[in-house]
Amino acid sequence: MKVIGRTAIVTALTSCQLERFIGKLIRSWVRKLAVLQHIETPQDIEQGVKLLIANDQRLAHVHRMTGLPPLRRQPGGFPALLYMITEQMISLKAAHAIWQRVEAAFHPFDPAVMANAAEEDYRACGLSGPKLNAMRSLATAIAEGSLDCNKLPDLADADVIVQLTRIKGIGDWTAQIYLLACLGRPDAWPAGDVALQIAMQHALDLSSRPTAREMATLARDWRPLRAIAARLLWAYYRHLK
Repeated sequence: MKVIGRTAIVTALTSCQLERFIGKLIRSWVRKLAVLQHIETPQDIEQGVKLLIANDQRLAHVHRMTGLPPLRRQPGGFPALLYMITEQMISLKAAHAIWQRVEAAFHPFDPAVMANAAEEDYRACGLSGPKLNAMRSLATAIAEGSLDCNKLPDLADADVIVQLTRIKGIGDWTAQIYLLACLGRPDAWPAGDVALQIAMQHALDLSSRPTAREMATLARDWRPLRAIAARLLWAYYRHLK
């Protein structure tokens, strides 16, 4: 096989080299076409899904099973981060029940008030020690001005992650979910999400559930639309259940 370019001729490509070469071209094509700067509407989801399934038959199969995934957008700010802390490592049903008690106890979510609230006020909502400490750390950071949620939309993804993970108890999962759901960033990828890992295992026919590090590698070719892929896989996870 011979490919003629402006400055070089590439010959005798092995099958492995050819696969990598084609993959690189496809990723480059997707990046050029993926004009989504933010995911704001169902039409943005549709556009992103079309780009992904045109180049990955595994995601095309997922899409045939699920249809278009939901938008999964929500307002950002202090309450959103509090809810995401509540969600960490528990079922959605349990998180919803605890959140209702948090709302009853702390609405309208004044950071200064929550920073100084007693531990028993948090525990009465059903929050664990690590979660109540995370909430108080977050409230303190906002009350003291070291974190300004209103400035997060103006920051690059990496800078948002740095700002949020400075707060004790907020890790990469929470930061990535905030990027995806509250800021509408198209390449957010919460690799540590268990439901996402299970869906990935089934969609890619893997022998075991991938780790967060493996998830980053497996999703490399979906950049810069990994947040769209995540939505598809979450929808697929619900289908699996």
